[in-house]
Amino acid sequence: MIPADISLIKDEASLRECYKQPMSRATDKVLDHLDIHCRAILALSPFCVLSSQGNDGADISPRGDPPGFLRVLDDQHLLLPDRIGNNRLDSFENILVNSMVGLLVLVPGMDETLRISGSAQITDDQRLLAESAVQGRVPGIGLLIRVSAAFLHCPKAFVRSDLWNPERHMDRASLPSYTAMLTDHVKGLSADESERQAKIMAERGMY
Repeated sequence: MIPADISLIKDEASLRECYKQPMSRATDKVLDHLDIHCRAILALSPFCVLSSQGNDGADISPRGDPPGFLRVLDDQHLLLPDRIGNNRLDSFENILVNSMVGLLVLVPGMDETLRISGSAQITDDQRLLAESAVQGRVPGIGLLIRVSAAFLHCPKAFVRSDLWNPERHMDRASLPSYTAMLTDHVKGLSADESERQAKIMAERGMY
């Protein structure tokens, strides 16, 4: 339960008082383009998290594919292909309202991450999308992202969490299946209907 008299910080000056001054290696590392190191990380990365914000608030979405799926088009542009999913289109609807996006780029086994922010446009231009084909299938939609800021993020979060340590990985059986949890989450969804929909999604495949 939240106390009625909880203390809240409401201005930057008060916030800054809670922390030591940041070092120049933290404040001065932001690039306005993708340099050789950014490109190397992007070439190795099979996973990123996409953030966006629309009329209903902020949202994040995981995106994954073979390493290098976040294609560098030039020093300031990336192409993020869209694949078969749940068709909610949350991120795309947000981008139609507010083009500003953020990316957190991860490489398995690497504790440092790459943060990218910029503006995105939704494209169906096959000239851009053709090189993002996987298993012979070209995505119908992609995000063309113009980079306004790119920088490396220090490894402390991953060191603290020990995220990549397989000995710390959970036993999946310790939680209900995805289908079982959805049956609890979705009002009126029976286990049989959930399984039926899951089979349809499986038939649609990955690409």
